[in-house]
Amino acid sequence: MSQIEIKNILGKYLPEGSVDICALWITEKSIHLKITRGRATKYGDYKPLGPGKGHHISVNHDLNPYSFLITFIHEVAHLHCFNMYGQRHDPHGREWKNEFGYLLGYFIQQNVFPQDMEAVLKEYLKNPSASSCSDPDLHRILKKYDQSLKSGVIHLEELPRDSLFYLHQSKSGQLFKKGKRLRTRFHCLELNSGREYLVNALSEVVPAANSH
Repeated sequence: MSQIEIKNILGKYLPEGSVDICALWITEKSIHLKITRGRATKYGDYKPLGPGKGHHISVNHDLNPYSFLITFIHEVAHLHCFNMYGQRHDPHGREWKNEFGYLLGYFIQQNVFPQDMEAVLKEYLKNPSASSCSDPDLHRILKKYDQSLKSGVIHLEELPRDSLFYLHQSKSGQLFKKGKRLRTRFHCLELNSGREYLVNALSEVVPAANSH
């Protein structure tokens, strides 16, 4: 695939000012990028394909442009760490944090992100976590830039206590009852199994009444 073709595809998913460098990375780093369906458990993933075969990176198609870019950078940081350290490092340890911070910092310097998001990203980079969902401030502001949520989908924190809900994009069909808040998560009961879960307050959910 040519650079022009790669840029045309990326232009549908990435914010302005980030397409050229991401297209260059895909070519120079032998990245096989797969843009996937939405997944409830992850935004993206990385795996090496073996000597001389390049690297696989996947990113969910339904992310807003800034979430898509941050996820892609997250996975490219894994690629760099694999090239430098092989399996001899913690996947989200010091080496990955440093590489992710360096790569994301470049795009911050290029003013790719809106000002309100830029301030949150700079704070997040002091100690980046395995997922942007783990940082409530970053997760909240990224959701602000979603073009639209599917009909009937809201954040768990918007539901009244004792409401019944399903996790958006989960295929398990598990029905939950919302309980009390514990910092950034809610204590929830899965009704069919009786098991208890801690669910992120910013998880996208479908109220049971709107799920049919």
